[in-house]
Amino acid sequence: MSGRQFIQSPGPTNIPDSVLEAFRRPAVDFGGPEFAELVDSVFHELPELFGGAHRVVMHPSVGHGSWEATLVNLLEPGARILLPASGLFSMRWVEMANDLGFRAESFPVDLRRAPDPAEIHARLAADSSHEIKAVLVAHVETSTGTLADLAAVRQALDDTGHPALLVVDAIASFGTEWIPMSELGLDAVLAASQKGLMMPPGLSLIGLSERAVEIARTGGSPRSYWRWAERFEPKWTYQRFGGTPPEQHLYAFRAALDLIAAEGGIQAVATRHRRFATAVHRTVEAWGKEGPWELNVTDPAERASSVTCIRSGDLDADTLRIEARDRYNVVIGGGMLELAGRAFRIGHLGDLNEPMLLGALGGIELSMAHLGLPHGPGVRAAIEALAR
Repeated sequence: MSGRQFIQSPGPTNIPDSVLEAFRRPAVDFGGPEFAELVDSVFHELPELFGGAHRVVMHPSVGHGSWEATLVNLLEPGARILLPASGLFSMRWVEMANDLGFRAESFPVDLRRAPDPAEIHARLAADSSHEIKAVLVAHVETSTGTLADLAAVRQALDDTGHPALLVVDAIASFGTEWIPMSELGLDAVLAASQKGLMMPPGLSLIGLSERAVEIARTGGSPRSYWRWAERFEPKWTYQRFGGTPPEQHLYAFRAALDLIAAEGGIQAVATRHRRFATAVHRTVEAWGKEGPWELNVTDPAERASSVTCIRSGDLDADTLRIEARDRYNVVIGGGMLELAGRAFRIGHLGDLNEPMLLGALGGIELSMAHLGLPHGPGVRAAIEALAR
């Protein structure tokens, strides 16, 4: 098939050429001054990228590694946690917590809505003995496209006077939503390289508050590789990573950070993502005027900037997804959980500009036309939204 593939899944995402080229580096002496300078430059910028983190740790892992590392560094064995089950990935985090011996208290969330801060407030208020040690929230639930209100969750903790840590899975939102960590009073923010940061999978990052750093120094659960304490003030470069540094990933990360800076910083990048998300939402609304297509998330304030989930009514969404991939080289995500076969997901994050977005939306609309599926003029609506 001629031309490049349009990767519009929610991750991994498109990788810029300068980032790809940065991987084409031979191995270097990771104990030497040149590599140490590179690593220092990256870590120097990370606290600001996280909106005021006290410390940032990094693992050569996918996002699931940051899930486990955060649990074992911040929680004592058997600790009770509160984690709304807002979709597939938050449910998997619940499973991991229980597998590790923590007591995960969860409650179901309508797949069309973000976690309800009032429900979190009620459960914290009922915990008068403060057995809940942490509230864990998926900022963007990749499987549904919902966006949690972190300020409202923080308010629930403050209003109840509850001392639980506030831990945020920002793997699908980091770089697409501005997260002022210090201002929001977040204790840990988890990110990964393969989404808004425009890289392949392989790096996970966790921004930490001062309180979280102190807990990780003195408390937590048994761990070895995941131990953060020696990473906070490393004597040697390799100690930042618990072993051999992922050299090529770090050269690529440096290139990605340079691209973010050239765009005007992380807040400017988040503004671009919100603009693109709006264009996708207008597209789906236009498709739905003459077809069954419907935005999964009902409240516009709860729609993510990184991914949109589209319901297909009685039509088989997987047929459309396969047609887009096999005939027009456009890759989109499938529905998950109860939405399997009844929805598809468009990722609009990372290295993306207007022609790329319009090309992907056009490929999906062309697939609808080829399959004879009813739809309104969605791409026209996207052009109008972007032109404004």
